[in-house]
Amino acid sequence: MVRDRNQPNSTHRVLVSGNYCHDVLIKDGVVLAETLGGAASFISNVFDGLSVPYNLVSKVGSDFAYSVPRDPIVVPNCKTTLFHAHFDSGVDGDGRQDRVLKRVSSCDPIKPSDLPESRFDFGMAVGVGGEVTVETMEKLLEICNTVFVDIQALIRAFDGVDGTVKHVALEESGFFHLLPRIGFLKASAEEALFMEVEEVRKLCCVVVTNGRRGCRVYWRDGEVEVGPFPTNQVDPTGAGDSFLGGFVAGLVNGLTVPDAALLGNLFGSLTVGQIGLPKFDFRLLQRAREEVQRRKMQCVNCCERKDDKFRFVNAAGHEQFHASLGVTKQTTKCLAHEPQLDLPSSPPKSTEQVVLCQYTTQPKSLTGSVYEEAIKTVDVESKP
Repeated sequence: MVRDRNQPNSTHRVLVSGNYCHDVLIKDGVVLAETLGGAASFISNVFDGLSVPYNLVSKVGSDFAYSVPRDPIVVPNCKTTLFHAHFDSGVDGDGRQDRVLKRVSSCDPIKPSDLPESRFDFGMAVGVGGEVTVETMEKLLEICNTVFVDIQALIRAFDGVDGTVKHVALEESGFFHLLPRIGFLKASAEEALFMEVEEVRKLCCVVVTNGRRGCRVYWRDGEVEVGPFPTNQVDPTGAGDSFLGGFVAGLVNGLTVPDAALLGNLFGSLTVGQIGLPKFDFRLLQRAREEVQRRKMQCVNCCERKDDKFRFVNAAGHEQFHASLGVTKQTTKCLAHEPQLDLPSSPPKSTEQVVLCQYTTQPKSLTGSVYEEAIKTVDVESKP
């Protein structure tokens, strides 16, 4: 498993399984940014910000270009999973930009033997490039009390010629028989089209995110809509991953499912406002932690059945919690400005790579081993 520099050996709270990636963001054929990617990086970013204890199993190649808080397994003679995200200039009526995602290279899958033998309260299967196999999922279900799965880990398929990401129906994915053992399945509104939500909700809890409309949670006996946090969308990459990180963080901290989904919506909205992996302002994170603890204490005396592990029904004060998180977002700003995707019109003085990443090392050159197509890069005017 991964080597964790800071994690105490006695803590086995959350286990995250999914590979780190190199992401290259391209608009109209021009490279905008090269960033650390993969659901694991966005989820780790949220967990670290909210002080959620976790372990991570992730694989990268010897070309991995970033320093991260939890070391991945480095596979010799293998390349790190690389995605090219192609955007066009159009924005649809829902504020979404059309995106074509291509897997250029892929690292080895995560094997069952890569997972620790310890038990965990929560497990997360968040593969993005086909790295989570059925066998690995079965092992994760064995060692974790509750498993959260991003549907992209199950239904993604990749074109054999150019690596374009496609989807298969959930029933045809090879994972469908495991659904009764899964706690929560998260999907975007687009991904939800590849499953029968009404059937799947009978087997496990389903969470469907829908951009600026927030999300909806389905379980066997009911459903609830959870409101959004308005934001100026710049880059949708990783929004669902950050949502899932916030959602699980909320449940780890004892929130009800609707309240945890609110926390997920908050971090999803913060992510789309920046290019690549977002930076979260320390003050925002501190206030968010305080609001979560305050909300938890409010719900301590809520009526619940003792055999219920999660509370799905809104507790009194949900709207106030929503408003408090909204104020938290409005009164604190992310460290990085929200850069627009429009290219600079003034003549450039020098070329500067556009990278917004919380982790420390800069990636290799856009024309080096990470970026593998001859596409123009962005010229950004340097500050004096």
